[in-house]
Amino acid sequence: MYVIVILAMIAGFLALRLYSVLGKRTGHEQEPAPRAADERPKVTVLQPGPVGQGSGDAVRLAEGLIAPGAENGVRALIAADRSFDVPQFVEGAKSAYKMVLEAFWRGNRDELAWLCDDDVRASFEEAIAAREADGHVLDNRLVRIEKAQIVEAALNGRIAEVTLRFEADIAAITRDKDGTVVAGSMTDAVGTKDIWTFSRDIRSADPNWKLSETDEA
Repeated sequence: MYVIVILAMIAGFLALRLYSVLGKRTGHEQEPAPRAADERPKVTVLQPGPVGQGSGDAVRLAEGLIAPGAENGVRALIAADRSFDVPQFVEGAKSAYKMVLEAFWRGNRDELAWLCDDDVRASFEEAIAAREADGHVLDNRLVRIEKAQIVEAALNGRIAEVTLRFEADIAAITRDKDGTVVAGSMTDAVGTKDIWTFSRDIRSADPNWKLSETDEA
């Protein structure tokens, strides 16, 4: 199995969007027509090398990246897929966090369809539609990700689920259709805490993980 989604090093792949919908469970946000394989944007998938001898205990090597209580779930996932690498997964998850936020802020429905499962995508699209109906445009910026840590991992049959806690600073501005600021400030970043779950069928030929749930930390 290959580890996590689409990195942010893709020219023009994503751009900026809202944050208030995050911290809500899936089920609050028109599915774009599927594109032929040769029309899909090229993406870079993080593909860790196999876990070598002597490094099988990836949990121990990833000290600080796994919260107490999540080790057993991570060990079960590693046992099912020896190529699962905790540090690379976390780095990939951070890239995915940024990409999803920016796609949402910018209202890029196509990219959200690539990055999220159906329920989460529908939730984001609902919020985007409401924002558009109000004539609002977001001018948000992810200043930094202070922390990303695996807080839960599980293997349910062939479906792997890894949940991370993100602590980040976001500068947010909402403008009306005339460009007038109606909320927020780009000079005062707001600390945010989100719990996101990424899922993947470990028997699938598709190596990408998708965002399957968001929660408030």
